[in-house]
Amino acid sequence: MSASRRRGWRVAANLATLANGLCGLGAISYILLGNKTFALFLVLAGVGWDGLDGFFSRRAGGGESVFGRVADSVSDAVTFCVAPGLAVAVNYYEIPVWSPYTLVAWTAGGAIAVVGLARLVYYTLVAYRRQHFSGASTPQNAMWVVVLLLLFQFPGFLGEQPLLLLPLVILFVPLMVLPLRYPKMRRGAPLRRMSAVMAAALSVSLIASSLLWSVGATFRAFLYPVSFAGAGVAFALLLVFYLAGPLLTPKEVDVAPKEASPAA
Repeated sequence: MSASRRRGWRVAANLATLANGLCGLGAISYILLGNKTFALFLVLAGVGWDGLDGFFSRRAGGGESVFGRVADSVSDAVTFCVAPGLAVAVNYYEIPVWSPYTLVAWTAGGAIAVVGLARLVYYTLVAYRRQHFSGASTPQNAMWVVVLLLLFQFPGFLGEQPLLLLPLVILFVPLMVLPLRYPKMRRGAPLRRMSAVMAAALSVSLIASSLLWSVGATFRAFLYPVSFAGAGVAFALLLVFYLAGPLLTPKEVDVAPKEASPAA
């Protein structure tokens, strides 16, 4: 590959990283403004940009650069740690239901952010050398939070349930820092197709949910079950991913990849 094409792929990767970070900042803004559904959609969009970042980096060749790795982790911290944590902590809907659990909600949201940040620091300094993820990834945990908020808060397909949402939302948080192997979503990776179906189902659910209150009753009667089904499929597949990922990821020798130019 020519040097100019390699630089082009590097620029594309850096732009995808920037788009991921901007999605996270937008999600935080919408959470604070009270539009949690669109904020969750931006978190999911960040997952897509994060995947494109990795794809473009591999096309560029030469391994990850220091700049690209750090920038990617900073964007991931905003989109997959701070934004989901804030989404759990801040509750403008059904305030009488949530007010007794305000401190618990902020504690759960803080745990998501802090543990996710600890994982990203470890990845940036050490675990990037590995051919698999050490622990569940922050995008994976972010999607788990998004699904639970859809089911138990807004639109709340299973009702406003703080006593179910808060324990479930932190159930898999420790897995981000435990030494369990999870596959990276590269060609031929185990569970890659299932992960694509999961993301598609969650996208359908979020799009349908965002339209629920802006359409008539007839159209709403169609969108509601579609959104509920999408969230349910994503929930089931995420559970499979959490449980089957470590079993289907082979043991590999850790090898430090060749560093690319810091000016990625």
